[in-house]
Amino acid sequence: MATGDAQLFEDTFTVTDFDQSKYDRVGRLTANSTDNQTQMTLDVNIELFPVLIGENLQVVLATTLALDGNRENEERGWRDVRGESTLADMYDYVCHGKIYRFEDGVEGQTLYVMSS
Repeated sequence: MATGDAQLFEDTFTVTDFDQSKYDRVGRLTANSTDNQTQMTLDVNIELFPVLIGENLQVVLATTLALDGNRENEERGWRDVRGESTLADMYDYVCHGKIYRFEDGVEGQTLYVMSS
């Protein structure tokens, strides 16, 4: 599997709202893609990655962090890279989790993706 195959989604977003009233070190940001076709809500650790309204963020969803798209070494964990370059090296903030639900919106115009 090539790196392009491992990347499920990639877009640039502009932060439109930011709320850190619910948790001490976590803020929930809302952002729109540059073409306004996609809206994203994301919780970030604001101590590690401070975010401002109007800031642009590049977001990638991928099935693996391996640059070659290979998933065979996933049992090692995402932090055990042993000196190897990964997709994470290209970004300032990396989340690791699972997509647990997809939902269609009104008349198939909207797709909701829930992940943790």
